[in-house]
Order: sequence, then structure tokens, then C-alpha cells
Amino acid sequence: MKSPMRLIKSALEYRSISELTNTPLSMELVPKGLRGVYVLYLKQRRHFNVVYVGMSSEGKIRKRLFSHKRKKDSEWTHFSYFEVWDNISDQEIKELEGLFRQIYRFDERANRLNVQQTFRPLSKVRKETEKTLSQGKD
Repeated sequence: MKSPMRLIKSALEYRSISELTNTPLSMELVPKGLRGVYVLYLKQRRHFNVVYVGMSSEGKIRKRLFSHKRKKDSEWTHFSYFEVWDNISDQEIKELEGLFRQIYRFDERANRLNVQQTFRPLSKVRKETEKTLSQGKD
């Protein structure tokens, strides 16, 4: 499969937690070795509310999803994952996750499971941008 995107190799969205099982079909759905970003949602009527944004730079998205299923299955109902290409570095995956976490940092639903809410490198970039903009006003 050839993806038209520079960062994302494959994606699977809004799949039910019930599809995460130790069956061959589930292993095909979420194969071992996936690196990238994943999202946990709580479906309420027709809305999918983000409750967690996570990442795996070590090819363990499947393992992380099963861990969340065992420990926090009552807090989410669906998941998505976004696999990155092999040439995407671990640092780039962390930046992607950090960007999404930063976007949702003041959303109380998304922060129920996300302990680390602010992505410090992005906060530094924002502060430098604001500083530059305020200097331009003088």
C-alpha cells in the first residue's frame, strides 16, 4: 500500500474496543510492530470524544491498546491509530503526539487519562513566537 502522505503510512479510525482480541482477525486489524500515534475515544451518541492521545516509537501500538483495554476499558469505547513511515524518527513521533496533546490540553475529557498535558518543546516555540511578535509592536 502506498500512502499519499509524508508522515502517515497507514491509519485505522473509530474501531470498537470489542475488536481488540487475541484472534487472527484482531491481529490483522492491529498488527504487531506499529509505530506512531493512537487515540482513545468515548462514543456518546454519534460523537467520538477524545479521552487519550498516546504514541509508540518502539512498534508497540498493539501492546499499548491492550494495556489500556485491561486497565481503563470503562473509560473508552473506540480507538484509532496512525502508523508512521519507517524513516520517521522517534523524536518526530514524540512531536506529533505532543502537538495533539497540546491541542487537547484544556479539554477535560481528553485530559482524564493524559497525565502529561503540556508538550514543553512546543510551549517554548510558542513563547518565542509571542516574544518575537511583541517585539515587533514597539
